[in-house]
Amino acid sequence: MFEDRPDRDAEVVLVGRSNVGKSTLMRELTGHDFSTGGKPGVTRQPNHFDWASESFMFTDLPGFGFMSGVEEEHREAIKTNIVRYLEANADSILAGVVVMDGKAAVDIIDRHTERGNIPHDVEMYGFLEDIGVEPIVAVNKTDKIDDLDERLDEICDRLGLYPPWQQWSDRIAPMCAKRGDVEALEECLRTRFHEHNRDDLLKFVS
Repeated sequence: MFEDRPDRDAEVVLVGRSNVGKSTLMRELTGHDFSTGGKPGVTRQPNHFDWASESFMFTDLPGFGFMSGVEEEHREAIKTNIVRYLEANADSILAGVVVMDGKAAVDIIDRHTERGNIPHDVEMYGFLEDIGVEPIVAVNKTDKIDDLDERLDEICDRLGLYPPWQQWSDRIAPMCAKRGDVEALEECLRTRFHEHNRDDLLKFVS
């Protein structure tokens, strides 16, 4: 189990496959630099950024799936720890943000499905719903996508959400963290904070 979690009663967690840009997104949301790199699996422990005065924090959880130079047994242990963390803290998690590489996500999901496996992204999305945390899908790296509407419709379809994607604008957030374009995600987070009667946190996503 991940240790040293700050004692905060409200939290936004970032989850997703390795190397989809979670740490870069964390930097955009907090203004604080975190370890990022081209190698999958750079983040091995949660990165927390908290505000004591509001008892609130953003948490970047380690990436799951393939990690360069990491044995499968250890990858599975990390994934198990992520699941346990989310279960243990579900009551304080205001939003679970599933970060996807918009260019690669559909191909990866389809490849796993064809092999008879449940794709990690789809599994995590459903798991968040199961524990009562309404997920937000942050579709990152939109600068690399030719037909964005078509791609977002495909992602919705893979998640069991009926296209067009625009009707899920409170749940699907196209963005490009590298370019600082995270407004759609911030709007989704503002909606979640308001639904949880935490308008005091809106300043962190504005």
